[in-house]
Amino acid sequence: MSPEQHLALLLDAPLQSWGFASRFQRRTTGLHPTKSAVSGLLAAALGVDKHASDEPAFIAALGRLRFCAVTLPRPDPANRAPQPGRRPLPQRRLEDYHTVRGTRKASGKIDDGTVQTYRHYLLDARFGVLLTAPVGWQLPDGRGPDALAAALRDPVWGVWFGRKCCRPAAPVLAGGPYAGFAAAWQALLRAARLPEDAPLHAFTRVEEADSFGTGVDTLNDQPVTFSKPNTHAPRRIRVHHPLEPHAHL
Repeated sequence: MSPEQHLALLLDAPLQSWGFASRFQRRTTGLHPTKSAVSGLLAAALGVDKHASDEPAFIAALGRLRFCAVTLPRPDPANRAPQPGRRPLPQRRLEDYHTVRGTRKASGKIDDGTVQTYRHYLLDARFGVLLTAPVGWQLPDGRGPDALAAALRDPVWGVWFGRKCCRPAAPVLAGGPYAGFAAAWQALLRAARLPEDAPLHAFTRVEEADSFGTGVDTLNDQPVTFSKPNTHAPRRIRVHHPLEPHAHL
């Protein structure tokens, strides 16, 4: 049986949008990547057909990957290199205003009126995602974590960060799969041009909680299926900030 394996992803783009609580005409973004969006990215890279009968099984397998999102600093306006531990520049958000005509109502009729929509994006954000495949993890077709790495190098369908206009500015796969979490973390640091000895606790990160009591928030971003109706389950998370004394590598 294969041991636990780890992959490192670099999510770097001028625009990113991580929706998890969007309703009606206001499409907001979270401040860190969602598990649903990254699972969708992996499914697209693998070529999973959301209309196929085995799609829920593929999404369930991707959902078993343990998920850690890390906020990575960018160079500041003084052109100093990004450094761990330095308070990152505040994340900037863009609200894109649209007007749309000819939308379809719940009844099925076409509305000739004008609908206003608001779509939110993160500007020049950069994140790392560390994925851990548990012992013996496989896709429904028997492929292992190596298939995820191969798909990210040569995706079947296009990958993006939340919306189709949010295209990657750098290769998404930073490295892996690795037998150790530390190796994946160092690969991510290399891809982000950060010191390889930088400890994980020097960065803000969002991890999956092992139980409700150890978490601090619940997100409805655990994907079940991307077919209609699009379905998600709740996921318990905990957030670590660089100044937290209990944070550890």
